[in-house]
Amino acid sequence: MKSEKTKKELFSWGKACVIGLIFAFLVSALVVQPFTVKGSSMEPTLDGEDIWTSKDDGDKVLIFKSGYMVGIDPKYNDIVVIDSRVERERSLTDNFKESPLVNAVLNETQAKNYWIKRIIGVEGDKLEYRGGTVYRNGEALVEEYIQEEMLFPFEEVTVPEGHVFVMGDNRNESRDSREIGSIPKENVMGKVVLRYYPFNRVDTVE
Repeated sequence: MKSEKTKKELFSWGKACVIGLIFAFLVSALVVQPFTVKGSSMEPTLDGEDIWTSKDDGDKVLIFKSGYMVGIDPKYNDIVVIDSRVERERSLTDNFKESPLVNAVLNETQAKNYWIKRIIGVEGDKLEYRGGTVYRNGEALVEEYIQEEMLFPFEEVTVPEGHVFVMGDNRNESRDSREIGSIPKENVMGKVVLRYYPFNRVDTVE
């Protein structure tokens, strides 16, 4: 009798664990997902993990995925995670493959193709560089968040329909749209909404 009761309890706990894992998987794939900032391209806004060492000291952030997935357009100054593989078409299955739970099971780390950047332009915007300043539709951007004045020019560009133009806040140490071009909206994986580590710097990200 006691054995049957124990089996039922174990089955009940096992079922609860499976349901919990499925729920966590769906949340991380479709709603919010943690990311570790790598490199220095978003300094001083976000500190990145040193890519030359194994020391895991980059800021930990949460990205909100659902907003962009249901059609909310990215906006100026949103800090976003992008899939830099702009030459390939993303699908819904990519979201599931990128889940931290899947990565943990497969013993994989976040791909080097995922970059955290800031949206500087949206479709139809004309962006250009003049004397260290970025101009959008003829108006100079006031960018108090950048690390330092940008030293290297880029060619004038008009952001195509269905795309955004992104840059890192550390302009002189960032790979971004200046290198790979405008980013299709489907490659914008989510908006960074919270830095949750280190604990003494927990805050919303802007």
